[in-house]
Amino acid sequence: MKKLSRFIGYVVIIMSFAFSISFAQKVETIDGIRVVHNGKAGKWGKNPKVSLELVRTIGTIEAEDDDFLFYLPSDIALDSQGNMYILDSGNHRIQKFTPDGQYIATIGNKGQGPGEFIYPLSLDVDSKGYLYISDPGNQRVQVLRPDGKDYKTISFAKDPAGALRVSESGLMIMGRGAGFFSFSVPSFEENKELPKIIRVLNSDGDVERNFGEQRDYRDFLINRVGNRFHFTVDKDKNTYVVFDYQNRIEKYSPDGKTLWKADRELNYSTEPPKTKSGIKREGGMVSLREPQMNRCSSGIAVDNIGRIWIVALKRQIKEEESVNIGVRVVRGADGARSVGMSVGGNTEVRETDMYQLEVYAPDGVLLGKLPLNHFVDDIRIINNRLFLLDRMRGMQYYEYRIIEN
Repeated sequence: MKKLSRFIGYVVIIMSFAFSISFAQKVETIDGIRVVHNGKAGKWGKNPKVSLELVRTIGTIEAEDDDFLFYLPSDIALDSQGNMYILDSGNHRIQKFTPDGQYIATIGNKGQGPGEFIYPLSLDVDSKGYLYISDPGNQRVQVLRPDGKDYKTISFAKDPAGALRVSESGLMIMGRGAGFFSFSVPSFEENKELPKIIRVLNSDGDVERNFGEQRDYRDFLINRVGNRFHFTVDKDKNTYVVFDYQNRIEKYSPDGKTLWKADRELNYSTEPPKTKSGIKREGGMVSLREPQMNRCSSGIAVDNIGRIWIVALKRQIKEEESVNIGVRVVRGADGARSVGMSVGGNTEVRETDMYQLEVYAPDGVLLGKLPLNHFVDDIRIINNRLFLLDRMRGMQYYEYRIIEN
């Protein structure tokens, strides 16, 4: 009987040790930077301390009302009154809604004049209610007054505009080519030195500092795909970056210093393909065959208490779930170009089990995961209102309320 008790005791000790290991994170310091290696499970275990409650959906591809009929929406922002501004990129406009989702106004249309856009990429609202719109199709950032009228234009002719966020002081934090799609194809030659991923610009568009390193895959198109990322900025002006195709999460101070790095255990590899991607020139046409890489992230946001939320993939997309965007760019003899986008693939599939939200502590330690049941292309958290974007299928935003359990 004593032997049996001793055996049971050993089993309990071994099981307890295994249980603790499964939730462990390894933390080390590399070149003076804190690096967190997270396991698959977080500190919360099977009992997350938060949950999500669906508040509403905004827009849908089946909407009969044109004011709610979006095409390739790409961003959302809120003003101080809680009004929502949705960047309806494929329709070249901004749709303004009340806090409870009632339509107010349409701002902008397609074109090259003031208050006009060509597939705008990103927007934000400053503390005064001014709208900042990243419009790489027109090689500029437009700033509009709260009533939607033109205020000023900042040119980005040499270094294309990317996704942006605006600080309370009026600084623009801009990702280089960040976001779902970038028009930045200045050259098909490999760069000798890859540029930093984040730019901080003043109100005139002058660069004050750059930070954040790209990974050099030694291949132009693998660099182009493998270094795509999403980013966000918290109330203290810290910047957080998650890479779409790299197992890599980073936090930077306002002056661009790396505060920590983190990764997590995945169900798949993020190593690049062994065969090189292709660039083909024929007459005046250039075609790109981008490499197929495993995607691990689709967005990042920070809530009011500093927790980091990441849209992550549990698995890779199935063939029957896949969609694609066709892009056609025609440049005229005068240098002007025309851009068109179209969505193909199985857009009828709206539900999936491939996505989840990963929640991290402010120090980069994984807390837990929340499963999702629909496709997600980006996330924003504003005043603890959590928005998830389905860009290519339902073409809508899901608004959730964060519930502390």
